[in-house]
Amino acid sequence: MTAVTSDLPAPPSDRLRIAVLGAGSIGCHLGGLLAEVAEVTLIGRPAAMEAVRADGLTLTGGGRPTIRVPAGGLRAETDPAAAGGADLVLVTVKSAATAEAAASVAPHLGPATPLVSFQNGLHNPAAIREAVGPEHPVVAGMVPYNVLQKAPGVFHQGSGGALMIDDQPAGAALAEAARAAGLAVERRADMREVQYGKLLMNLNNAVNALSGLPLREELGQRAYRRCLALCQREALAAMRADGVRPARLGALPTALMPRLLALPDGVFRRLAAAALQVDAEARSSTWEDLQRGRRTEIDSLQGEVVAMAARHGLAAPANTRLIELVRQAEAAGPGGGRSWSGPELLARLQAAPPARMPQ
Repeated sequence: MTAVTSDLPAPPSDRLRIAVLGAGSIGCHLGGLLAEVAEVTLIGRPAAMEAVRADGLTLTGGGRPTIRVPAGGLRAETDPAAAGGADLVLVTVKSAATAEAAASVAPHLGPATPLVSFQNGLHNPAAIREAVGPEHPVVAGMVPYNVLQKAPGVFHQGSGGALMIDDQPAGAALAEAARAAGLAVERRADMREVQYGKLLMNLNNAVNALSGLPLREELGQRAYRRCLALCQREALAAMRADGVRPARLGALPTALMPRLLALPDGVFRRLAAAALQVDAEARSSTWEDLQRGRRTEIDSLQGEVVAMAARHGLAAPANTRLIELVRQAEAAGPGGGRSWSGPELLARLQAAPPARMPQ
C-alpha cells in the first residue's frame, strides 16, 4: 500500500472548526480524516493525546492509501475547554461517559453549537441534549465500520460502509465536510431505526471479544454465528414489542439475519459473502476494551436488549448470560481472561435459564 502524507498548512479562519470529544479509536479516526478539510481539535485521554502531539496520526485500511496527519495538522488536548470556538462537536465517548462528558463541555460551547453523537447505544443523543440544554442542536450519527488502535496514534479501519447522519439542518455542515474529505455519507430521516439496526449488528461485539479471534475468522464459524443469532432473536422480539422495525444496514434483511447466521458455513458464505467483507485485522471494540483493561459498553449493547425485553415481560437469557461473561472478562484485567471456542460459548448461552423478566 502506498503511503500518502498530508502536509497540512495552517488552517485558514474560514475552515470549519470541529472538536472531537472523547477521541479514542473512532474519534481519532474521524478527526484525522476530517483534518484535511477542517480545523480539528481532538479531546481525549492524556496518554493518547501526547502520542498525537508527538507523532500525529496514521490511518490505515478502509480501502484508502495510508494517511499520515502530521503532529501540527490538528490539535490534541485533554481539557473540554478546548472545544471553545468550535463550529460543531463530535461526541465519541463511551456511552457510560456521555452525560458527564457533555456536561463538561457545555460551558464552553458557543450559542447554538451543534453536537453530533457518533456512539453505540440508543440513548446518547437524549443524554447529550439533557446535559447541554435545548439551545444546542443534537444530531444522531452512526459509524458503520470497525476501527482498531494498533499502536499509539495508529488506527486501522477494518470494514466499510457509509457514515449516517440525521437529516436535519444542524448536520449539513458535517456531511459536507465529510464528503469533501472523501468519506461516504448518508443523510437519514430514520435515525431511530438506524440506531436499532446498529444495535443488532453490535450484539456481535461481545461474541467476538470472547472468541479472541479476528472478526472475519469468528464470523466464518457457525457456532459463533449461532451465538449471535440467539442474541438477535431476543433483540428482534423485544424491538417488535417496543414497536420498532430496525433499519436494514447491511447485506442481510434484519428479520432474516438470525436464520441466515445459523446456516452451515459453506451455505452462509455463498449467501452472505458481503457480511464477511472485513479485513483480517478487524476486531470489535469490546475486544479492544478487554485487551486494555477498560470497562466495556456491554450495558449499552446486550444491556439494552435485556432492559427492553424486561419492559415487555420477555426473556433475554442469551444476552443476559453474555453480560455475565463479559463482566467476568472485565474482572480478569487486561487481556480479558480466557477465550471461548464457538461450541463452548454456544453451550453456555443455550444453558441460560429461560426465566421471564419481571414486568
